[in-house]
Amino acid sequence: MTQELVTYRLEGNIALVGLNRPEKRNAINEPVINALREAIARAHEEADVAVLHGHGPNFSAGLDLNEALARATNQVPPRKRRRHSWHEVFDQIARGPIPWIAALHGAVVGGGLELATAAHIRVCDRTAFFGLPEGQRGIFVGGGGSVRIQRVVGFTVMADMMLTGRLLNADEAERVHIVRYVVPEGEALNKAMELAARVASNTPDTNWRIINVLPRVADASHDDGLFIEYLSSSMQRPPEAAERLRAFLEGRARPLAPKPGQA
Repeated sequence: MTQELVTYRLEGNIALVGLNRPEKRNAINEPVINALREAIARAHEEADVAVLHGHGPNFSAGLDLNEALARATNQVPPRKRRRHSWHEVFDQIARGPIPWIAALHGAVVGGGLELATAAHIRVCDRTAFFGLPEGQRGIFVGGGGSVRIQRVVGFTVMADMMLTGRLLNADEAERVHIVRYVVPEGEALNKAMELAARVASNTPDTNWRIINVLPRVADASHDDGLFIEYLSSSMQRPPEAAERLRAFLEGRARPLAPKPGQA
């Protein structure tokens, strides 16, 4: 029986999508990208939030170097120019209809980091380490990292990681905003599921605006950003929005999440 390269499981309104090449440290090649595309499309149809994770000791060690070597030595047949498959699939996560949360552990390297930064919230455990070794491999980032990772960490951090091959541990990754949550070893997926349940309790319309309007505002000029915000806030709201506002005014709204350290 052929092993699934990407696993899919639905728990209520949360989809779990897992990279499943543990013997290859979940290295990403075209078959993985194709399987990931199918899983993403299914999650977008069936779920309100999705969690991305990796099976085995690592999230993903990045590009499958056997495939990279085949391309570098022209062993891959030429094809018509079209959008890079990684760009296409990772953008389906980053700017699709539902939020994605990445649960990270072990290696989050190269293309694995590019995939992780397509998610909207990232959680890692203490085993996670982050790197961009392309400079030492004689190649360049190709999964959208020059745009997506650079916008998260800035030029100087990304340049340092690529030029020197420096690896960041969990605390360093939190400091440069690669991750927002650091948890004990083995707890990343549990924390991601906890966050996914909280996110899923929002209205789908609000979640869609957060993950689709905010990044476009960030890409726009000041005036265009304000105009995009005005258009979004002027759009008709679903009936649930009015009910939630009414519940808050009447004291029936659920409490906000407690601050860290509070019960």
